[in-house]
Amino acid sequence: MPGSILIVDDVATNRIVLKAKLTGARYNTLQAASAAEALALAAAQRPGLILLDVTLPDMTGEGLIARLRANPRTGRIPIIAMTGRDTPELRVTLLQAGVNEVLAKPFDELVLLARLRSLIRAHAGDEDSALREQTCRELGFAEAASDFVPLARIALIAPNPSEGLRWKSALAPLLTTNRILLTSYDQPCGDDPTRRAPDLFVIGADLAQRGDGLRLMSELRSHPETRHAAILIASEPDARETQASALDLGADDLLPAEISTPLAAKEAALRIGAQLRRKRLSDQLRLSVDEGLRLALVDPLTGLHNRRYVNAHLSRMSERARRTGHGYAVMLLDLDRFKSVNDTYGHGAGDEVLASIARHLRQSLRDVDLIGRIGGEEFLVALPDSSLVEGCRISERLRHEIAQSKITLPDGQMTQVTISIGLAFGGTRHDDPQHLIDEADAALLCAKGSGRNQVSLAQHTNAA
Repeated sequence: MPGSILIVDDVATNRIVLKAKLTGARYNTLQAASAAEALALAAAQRPGLILLDVTLPDMTGEGLIARLRANPRTGRIPIIAMTGRDTPELRVTLLQAGVNEVLAKPFDELVLLARLRSLIRAHAGDEDSALREQTCRELGFAEAASDFVPLARIALIAPNPSEGLRWKSALAPLLTTNRILLTSYDQPCGDDPTRRAPDLFVIGADLAQRGDGLRLMSELRSHPETRHAAILIASEPDARETQASALDLGADDLLPAEISTPLAAKEAALRIGAQLRRKRLSDQLRLSVDEGLRLALVDPLTGLHNRRYVNAHLSRMSERARRTGHGYAVMLLDLDRFKSVNDTYGHGAGDEVLASIARHLRQSLRDVDLIGRIGGEEFLVALPDSSLVEGCRISERLRHEIAQSKITLPDGQMTQVTISIGLAFGGTRHDDPQHLIDEADAALLCAKGSGRNQVSLAQHTNAA
């Protein structure tokens, strides 16, 4: 289930209507009728997103937004401001206050749900990055963030050159600490291949052909040098299906197609600035974690996390699971009769088998899944926000895929191996992660004793 959504509105009918829409889209909801109630609920429950009416009886919308942003427990939660009057001036005011989006009543349900999905997905990614960075800090190898803010490169890809010039003229005075480039569909990163890729793209939804901008965005997301760039799609106000598709395909934000008017340019600059700040933080966290893991917490043979990192991160995952109520699965994977590989082909071949299994796990699992080598031929995988059914399905898929794979050894010979898996499910019980590992280990022994090349569920998990 997606994270819960806090609805803040002093009109009961509005809350009921929104709850019905969100429940139909399989969201859990919380409700608050005042700013005081919203502050208490947000801090206690830490919802995945807040839908906030800006006209409340006990506090201004801007005041409540400021209080939410100032509290460390609620400061990163995405906020959508709801208003009965959608004016450019109000949008700018609310964006300056710290909201992620402003939606006018009555809502367009298509865009509302797409925006919810986009913001909740981004928030979950940010939370995962912060969780990994916190783990690194507690282990003592994360460096303090630098105060230096590099010059950002912003690429504008407009429907035509004259429109691009108008965009640039309007944005340049508002984004003076950044370099703005006019690029094209054919050369989105510019015509100098020696320069680093842009940090942010503003792309017209419709370029030479309808939908060109969305197709270009999908291509940028698939290339390593632009995968982590922020992308904002500019579209006409009534292009609801285009806007919803853009958000679902991975756009970080939306802009009006007419950026060159003063208020539209100011709104665009605020949105661009917010995405650049988010990207800088994400880049810092990613680099800090990547470098720390490379130096201290990565198994040199397989490139996977080692036992030290696994234990620390699993504790954080367990804490988050207890807080959110979303369980997680832990599986222990052990190669069957691995000693015979070393005895038959040599230790170099054994190392290649282990490296091959590690590559397969990385390719077959999500970025948010925890993968580690915790022993000679033993691996651990933890699947956050996963059900028992999902854990069983993924375990069986991995077991089957590895059994069918052929591994090329250093001397050119081919071999095949199988794995046994012990699976346990936790996060909703108040037990420590080591207890869950012990349950998975007992299940692994059962899989080995029952003939190998199979998945066995932990006894406690079976009972549940």
